Amino acid sequence: VQLQASGGGLVQAGGSLRLSCAASGSIFRINHMGWYRQAPGKQRELVAAITSGGSTKYADSVSGRFTISRDNAKNTVCLQMNSLKPEDTAVYYCNAESQSVFYQPAYEYWGQGTLVTVSS
Repeated sequence: VQLQASGGGLVQAGGSLRLSCAASGSIFRINHMGWYRQAPGKQRELVAAITSGGSTKYADSVSGRFTISRDNAKNTVCLQMNSLKPEDTAVYYCNAESQSVFYQPAYEYWGQGTLVTVSS
């Protein structure tokens, strides 16, 4: 399974960006999908996650500003980021737990990362 993320860039504080991630390859089922981020000198952290049924989880720092959504038919997940702050600056990684065939376990997959820079 390959995850291709896009949509990062440079934005001023208070602005918005939308990240997208598409999963491709041998996919029987995708369980949860999500976005993580890693700022310089910090550990990677969960930003938002969504189950195949649409249940969501957000980091406290982004709740109310970011919205995660997914299209199960297209195997895509998006992250709408509003009211961005300089502390949101990080490399954002797409994540998915997927089964390639029904008789094998699910594995975690990661995208290549996309840089989001928020200027003050």
